[in-house]
Amino acid sequence: MKQWHEFLKDQGALFADGANSHVTSFGTPATELEAAQGNVLADLSHLSLIELEGDDVVTFLQGQVTNDVKLLNGSNSHYAGYCSPKGRMLALFLAFSHHDHVHLQVNGGLIEPILKRLKMYVLRSKVIIKDVSDTIVRMGVAGPKAQAALQGIFERVPEQPHELASLPNGALIRLPGPMPRYQIFSSLEQAPPIWNKLKQTHQPVGRNVWEWLEIQAGIPDIVPATQEEFVPQMVNLDALGGINFKKGCYTGQEIVARTHYLGKVKRRTQLAHVASNEAPQAGDNVIGADGNEAGKIVRSSAAPLGGYDVLAEVRLESLEGGKLRWKDSELEIRPLPYALP
Repeated sequence: MKQWHEFLKDQGALFADGANSHVTSFGTPATELEAAQGNVLADLSHLSLIELEGDDVVTFLQGQVTNDVKLLNGSNSHYAGYCSPKGRMLALFLAFSHHDHVHLQVNGGLIEPILKRLKMYVLRSKVIIKDVSDTIVRMGVAGPKAQAALQGIFERVPEQPHELASLPNGALIRLPGPMPRYQIFSSLEQAPPIWNKLKQTHQPVGRNVWEWLEIQAGIPDIVPATQEEFVPQMVNLDALGGINFKKGCYTGQEIVARTHYLGKVKRRTQLAHVASNEAPQAGDNVIGADGNEAGKIVRSSAAPLGGYDVLAEVRLESLEGGKLRWKDSELEIRPLPYALP
């Protein structure tokens, strides 16, 4: 990925230090954040991409994730949870089939432990698992002009959420959410001309802007600080089509199914705004009106008009019982872009 990152640096990208390096901005973070509700272009190197191939890939993954891998037909994607035996989420995948492979996109901070765990369960299955994050470029484009701009580059542009188009110069996925958003997967050679074309109509932005768009779409994430904190329904994975209750057994399935069939889900993730100059962090406690812990911050980003927007997993009884807060700041609950079951 060094070649791609050098290209981005020539475009003005500034990178965070550390192993999970990502674009923090293109030199004007405040202007980029203001552009979040318009037309933006983002590098998604902070997300890692796992590739699985072999005769037993589908059978293997069916026993590992919450969604039905058999439904991935090369023209669609879906979310899928990866759980511990206790039904607690270890990772959230964006999964899709491309040619003879299945790809799992995951938070970059989890790539090493998730790869290790997946490989541990392969045993005698005919499955090869590898990290292809350094050979496949990921970028995101969003905004009212996104579809038209992509039509000038690709033969076909997906129209429905989770629709996938595999094309000669890359693969495109239409992402869910209230704003038109797309993810592009391309080679190191094809990515620069795609970027140069899109930046004519879209503002290049850092990771935080894409995080904000994900939060507005109500899409959760699992990071090292929140591994094993949530059963999938707590982060609304069922509302996002990320759980298939008819597919059969997988690790943690008994707990996930019991939550669905035997009782009402008592904790859900809400979209909220925090009027604070300090950034909430994933894994921070949410406090209820009674002063007790009522949930956890799932995802957080700076908001275009100030403060921070968050996804917060909370007990429903605490939500109904009065004001919620993070530290000393109240959570202003806002409507999600989808209905909860």
